[in-house]
Formats: sequence, structure tokens, C-alpha cells
Amino acid sequence: MNTQYIAGQSDNFITELRECAKLLVEKLESEQIEEAGQLIHALMDARDRHLFTSIGRLTRGLHNAIVNFHVDEQSNHQPAPLEGTEIQDASDRLHYVIKMTQQAADKTMDRVEATAPVADRLGREAAELRSEWMRIKSREMSAQEFNKLYPRMDMFLNRMSDDANLINSNLQGIMMEQEYQDLTGQVLNRVMALISDLEGDLVELIKVASQVEDITGILPDDNGPAAVEAKQAEALSGPQINPEQTEGAVSSQDEVDDLLSSLGF
Repeated sequence: MNTQYIAGQSDNFITELRECAKLLVEKLESEQIEEAGQLIHALMDARDRHLFTSIGRLTRGLHNAIVNFHVDEQSNHQPAPLEGTEIQDASDRLHYVIKMTQQAADKTMDRVEATAPVADRLGREAAELRSEWMRIKSREMSAQEFNKLYPRMDMFLNRMSDDANLINSNLQGIMMEQEYQDLTGQVLNRVMALISDLEGDLVELIKVASQVEDITGILPDDNGPAAVEAKQAEALSGPQINPEQTEGAVSSQDEVDDLLSSLGF
């Protein structure tokens, strides 16, 4: 998404901070306190502005990625079309993968359970008839026994043709079910790419924040009011179940897009 852009902006910002820091030292050494105070405020404003811009661009990139996060339909053997039930975000798409995988697994198991007894019966009857055939070859079977074997052989050959068609049909069905892996694989690959991009952006933001704190000498207070409030907000975060009852909550992609646009992203 925006990792390379943010990285470039971060390098420029760090260079600017270092130059301001050197200038600040010069002002302090020359006892220009008022100018030094203005530089400190400028440093703080630049830090906040850069972090705000970086987070905003990250949010915009993530928002656009999720909005445009669609599954490419296959030309052959497609599952039920997604137009009427279009998945809106990565979480829904992962649930979709689970659903499709479960359905394919259930249908595969049903076909295997239907095929196994047929194959077992064919193997058992073939073994019995082979034993009888060996008796014929060794001239150990009487004419009366051969007359009884003849209709058995006829029934076996007729049934073998039907059973072979059934086994072939079930095997083709199992193969068709595995084609869902192509679709679910596309979904998983795109979710993984989305997560990878987000991880890269977040790592870059963490680097920016740590560099700013190192240069300005500001250390976070883990027990301060802001940290406590942030932890409480994090505990309450999550999907808006009743957005109409939550002040400031957004409930649709359009509202998120409007909010980001109003902030300049």
C-alpha cells in the first residue's frame, strides 16, 4: 500500500528534525530562549503533523484495499455467484473460505462413503470368482459347479459395469469439489497480501514514532491518564453492533470514505 511512500516521507522528516535539533542547540547556547521555544513548538507540531499524515495515509490505503477487495470469478465450474451476496471485508471473506471448505469437505466425505462399499464389494466378489476360475484351470470343477458359476459370472460382469460408472462419477465429483480450492486460495492469498501490507505500514509507523521520541527526548508514560484512557478505549473497541446508538460511529463504507476525505486523505 503506502509503505514505500511513508518510508520516504519518514526519511525526509527525520532529516528535518535533526536540522531543527541542531538549530535548537545553537539557539540555547546563544541564550535565545524565545527562539528556542518557538523551535520546540515547531518540532512538536511537525511530529504530530507527520504522524497524523502517516496514519491517515495508512488508513486511506487500508480502506481502499478492503473496499476493492473482490474475488476474481472463475470462468469454469464457478460456485454460486457472489454478486448478490458480495463480501464486504476480509473477515467475511475468511468466513466464506471456511464455509466453502466445509461444504467441499462434507460433499467429498459423502462421495467417499458412497464409493467405498462399492469398491469393497467388487474386490471381494472378484477374489471369489478368481478362486473359482483357478479351479477351472486346474480342472477341479465339475460340470454341475460350472453351471452354477456361469450365472454368477454374468451377474458380476453386469454389476461391475454399473459399479464402475458409479465409482467414476463419484471420483469426478470429488475432483470437482477440490476446484473450490482455487477460489478459496485466491481469497486467502489476497487476505495474506493485505495483512502483509498493513504489517509493513505499521512497522514503518512504529519506526517513525520511535525516531521522533529519540530525537525529542519524549518518553511515553505507561501509567499516565492518556495511556489509561487509550487502554479503556481499546477494551471497548470492536465492530459497531448498534452504530445508530453510538455517537461518532460510522456504519458504512461511504461514511468511512467521507470521513477520510474530510480529513484530507
